Amino acid sequence: MTTAAALDRSPVILRGNYRFTDAGLARIAADRGEESAWRAGFDRSGCDVVHLVEGDFAVYLEDARGRQFAAVDRFAIHSLCYRIERDRLQVGERADTIAGDSADIDPQAIFDYLFFHVIPAPRTIFTGVTRLSAGHYALQENGKVSVERWWNPIFVEDTPARFDVLRQEFNRLLRDCVARRLDGLRVGCFLSGGTDSSTVAGIVTELTGHAAHTFSIGFKAEGYDEMEYARTAARHFGTDHHEYYVTADDVVRSIQVIAVSYDQPFGNSSVLPAYYCAKMALETGIELMLAGDGGDELFGGNTRYAKQQIFEAYRGIPRLLRRTVLEPTLLGPLALRRVPGVRKAVSYVEQANVPLPERMEMYNLLLRLGLDEVLTPEFLAKVDTAGPLRQQRKIYDAASAQTLINRMLAYDWKYTLADNDLPKVLGAVAQAGIPVAFPLLDDRLVDFSLRLPPQFKLKGSKLRWFFKEALRGFLPDAILTKKKHGFGLPFGIWTTRHARLQELAFDSIRSLGQRGIVRPDFIARLTSEYLPEHPGYYGELVWILMVLELWLRARQVHVTV
Repeated sequence: MTTAAALDRSPVILRGNYRFTDAGLARIAADRGEESAWRAGFDRSGCDVVHLVEGDFAVYLEDARGRQFAAVDRFAIHSLCYRIERDRLQVGERADTIAGDSADIDPQAIFDYLFFHVIPAPRTIFTGVTRLSAGHYALQENGKVSVERWWNPIFVEDTPARFDVLRQEFNRLLRDCVARRLDGLRVGCFLSGGTDSSTVAGIVTELTGHAAHTFSIGFKAEGYDEMEYARTAARHFGTDHHEYYVTADDVVRSIQVIAVSYDQPFGNSSVLPAYYCAKMALETGIELMLAGDGGDELFGGNTRYAKQQIFEAYRGIPRLLRRTVLEPTLLGPLALRRVPGVRKAVSYVEQANVPLPERMEMYNLLLRLGLDEVLTPEFLAKVDTAGPLRQQRKIYDAASAQTLINRMLAYDWKYTLADNDLPKVLGAVAQAGIPVAFPLLDDRLVDFSLRLPPQFKLKGSKLRWFFKEALRGFLPDAILTKKKHGFGLPFGIWTTRHARLQELAFDSIRSLGQRGIVRPDFIARLTSEYLPEHPGYYGELVWILMVLELWLRARQVHVTV
């Protein structure tokens, strides 16, 4: 809830689905309300009050001594932004609200957006406006502002564990975490046909004794439509299944509204199908959507985890052997690079020689094309092009883990979940007008994943081994063996075939080319050469450029370069 306060202060903010784990605070919340409980906890424990709460939340309050306190949950499911003015915090839920009409656009944030396709916290697109990173709090006391990380996940990696015991605990936790979200509401489930969404839908049906309402999106484009997997899950669990096929006309109709609904540019194209999925659920009378986000990042389900493990195996070869035999043989004479049977080995060694996390950006669109090829010299002169990689290195190195899989999971909890996938779903459902919950990100499941043996997450090359084995017999085999896909949008293909969509996209990115950020000659090549030749690959770049321009244009923002 949000309550009004004095006009010269930010309002009290209390949002989320949480409960106080401290018995005294729980009684205060029940008797006098949640705000009283937060204030009592802050008076007693200071910033450590966040450790007395379980669930997702955003809280901001000011006490009688003038101390200001703001905090967000482990994954920033609920967002808070702030700026410092006259040694005080101005706090709100959206960056654009805090910025008002006077804040300048930060060129570095635009570069970060082009690099990541989102703007990772704590930066926002507005100069002087900061977003609290996941698991962080901000405190203003006596005119001094400090920002600290209150949740630093620690992986337990060397404790002996029995699969059967862990499986029993896991299945109980899964059902408890889903049950907590039901609460008598008419619930619907996103269903992509993947492991996570199928698990949530199946458990809802099991717990309620009624067919879960499931909602899936399809595309009439070869290689993109995964509807049959969703149907497999729906048949297996006997759900009340609903489908919608998104079209290029839907993109034309909705993209401008969705692009400007965010408080800053957000370039994940899956937001549009997620929006249509949520919209379909609302029209069916659903009161709350359940999303399966988090399973891959908690239990080791992304394909890059296995891929990077292969590269790390090369780095385990004695350095002397690599430097004196393997690398001179494969990387030395240029002729070897052209030998068909050797080319793959050369690429493997080249990639393996780049350390993590930098290696994961070797196929970054911006870097592959070349910064000088895409961006104007004037814009590049105003930004730190090494900034994103330096930030990634800091996050990767901060992980409290020794094993590769856990370090990558901790890294993805920020860049994949908190900065990307969760804002995608949250923005989509907000625009549709329906709330959402993420049962797989329940604190108890997260804590369980922290002590799950790393070899149970990635067993050889088998992704999320424990999760799948623990649910074998519950999930259909076809779902257990399918590759991860989700609600990917065939935007590039549609743009080459649909006249109105192409007109909207090309007009947008050509307009962006006049802002001094992206080179107009690159945009000409992108539209006339690159996109027609490889629409699936370059369509993503067209999308993020289009969204950036639509957002800037709608807000009548002038970017000075």
